[in-house]
Amino acid sequence: MKRTLKQRIAFGRKLGFSAKDARALARLRSPADVQDFVSSLRMNHEPGGDTCRSAAEVLKRGEAHCIEAAFVAAAALWIMGYEPLLMDMQAKGDHDHVICIFREGGHWGAISKSNHVWLRWRDPVYKTPRELALSYFHEYTKGRKKTLRNYSAPFDLRRYKDNEWVNSKEDCWDIALALDEGRHYKLVSAAQAKRLRLRDSVEMKADKITQYKKRKKSS
Repeated sequence: MKRTLKQRIAFGRKLGFSAKDARALARLRSPADVQDFVSSLRMNHEPGGDTCRSAAEVLKRGEAHCIEAAFVAAAALWIMGYEPLLMDMQAKGDHDHVICIFREGGHWGAISKSNHVWLRWRDPVYKTPRELALSYFHEYTKGRKKTLRNYSAPFDLRRYKDNEWVNSKEDCWDIALALDEGRHYKLVSAAQAKRLRLRDSVEMKADKITQYKKRKKSS
């Protein structure tokens, strides 16, 4: 169900956002707008330690990493009338990456925050969640190795209370744990993983391109 601007603002307020933040999210008209919005947030390099902030806390601080931006994106899409869905991608010897996924015209796309050029937006052209996850495979890397191995089933945030991920003042570790422990599917077999080609020097050079400089850790 697509909502009018007035309805979007009212729904944002119902979720627990401030009037200012509800209006800011309500002005976003499409998933592409949401991607631009979360990309504009500073990168949360977690200088003071690990965080998993709610959507409201992210907007208050103006910074986010992947799952925090995914909370914001899911809330923004929900305000528009989309389902608030996440996908967790698990890697071997590397960090997980969480994206917000959506369906448009029967196909899947993704909103994703990454400081590097690779794990970002995906247009809604993929027939299945698996196809969408596979679109990240060659870009999901650590050093010369391709590390992505599993992806989760679509994770519907409507199963949880708003104060668990939308407007909580505490970190949302319970949601992160539930996502991590939810059903996941393999993308490659063990035999396929052994035959993966290592990245070349040009690909390695591209890793140096970042959107935001890393902040030093707090003393």
